[in-house]
Amino acid sequence: MKSFTSVFEQYLWDDIKYRLEKVTPADVERSLHKTSRTIDDFLNLISPAAAGKLEVMAGMAQRLTQKRFGKTIQLYAPLYLSNECQNICTYCGFSLDNPIKRKTLSDTELMMEASVLKSMGVNHVLLVSGEANKTVGISYFMNAVKLLKPHFANISIEVQPLSEEKYRQLHETGVDAVLVYQETYHQEVYKKYHPKGKKSNFGFRLETPDRIGKAGIHKMGLGVLLGLEDWRVDSFFNALHIDYLQKQYWKSRFSVSFPRLRPAEGITEPNFIMSDKDLLQLICAYRIWNEDLEISISTRENETFRNHIVSLGATAMSAASKTNPGGYAVDKESLEQFETSDERSMEEIKSIIRKAGYDPVMKDWDAAYSGI
Repeated sequence: MKSFTSVFEQYLWDDIKYRLEKVTPADVERSLHKTSRTIDDFLNLISPAAAGKLEVMAGMAQRLTQKRFGKTIQLYAPLYLSNECQNICTYCGFSLDNPIKRKTLSDTELMMEASVLKSMGVNHVLLVSGEANKTVGISYFMNAVKLLKPHFANISIEVQPLSEEKYRQLHETGVDAVLVYQETYHQEVYKKYHPKGKKSNFGFRLETPDRIGKAGIHKMGLGVLLGLEDWRVDSFFNALHIDYLQKQYWKSRFSVSFPRLRPAEGITEPNFIMSDKDLLQLICAYRIWNEDLEISISTRENETFRNHIVSLGATAMSAASKTNPGGYAVDKESLEQFETSDERSMEEIKSIIRKAGYDPVMKDWDAAYSGI
């Protein structure tokens, strides 16, 4: 049965890197003036040649976002379930080889965390966990979703890759969206970053969104960990993946996130440095290429950047995030997956969004994105 692997194998990393370097300002102009754009136009818009057109791209991104999504920003918060993990990932604080105190929330602790989020007005929650199947496997996730579903309008998950059947079970239990990041599409070095655990299987992870789509999940989110490899090449492959998925699973909605490497316990330094200007170019390129794509900005980013991105392409933002299990109420000192950069409260983020002339939406997800 067809999967993204058959598309992925038609492209070579070094060929894409060469193509990016050969893009001319004229190529960028042509892509900007089109009314319908392809994956090749996306390549032009993330190229070094497009950096000089950033002001034009930002203006276009702003207009296209308002046209499709209105002046709304969906707010959400992560709820970390567990920092137990069987993988070794060189960039993650939860990595198996880090000698840290491990924590998995009990039912009572889960509801204590949820209560804090509800008190902040959170109605859209993202459940996050390390990969430890015996401790936090499908039965744990289904139980957590059943407990939380009466209290939140929308539940998303960011956990280990699962089988199609398990995604179907989660969908039936009440999961609205699944986020899964390839981390890097550079297959030759993927093993270097993931030397041990199920996550070291590049192909299984690559085909995870196919399993999510086949299971009928309402929305899926993709992204790469910006800083592992060349952000332009990685982002081309991520967009190629989204392009394939939108055509194959056209009933689903899609989002893209932009996690840049942040400090965490025992991690390696970024291999590639991505500036704020680079990230803005990438976000604008996604919006210009794909008007329907939801764009999510996390608290990994600094206050200044998040203040400005409100009107330049973002459709969703996390706020007041804690990246450790129990971080809101149960165990505020437990180890974080990574340090957040924007530590402002939910109310402060709402105020920033309103000052930009936008509506910080906490109501029904679909209503928010239809501009209601």
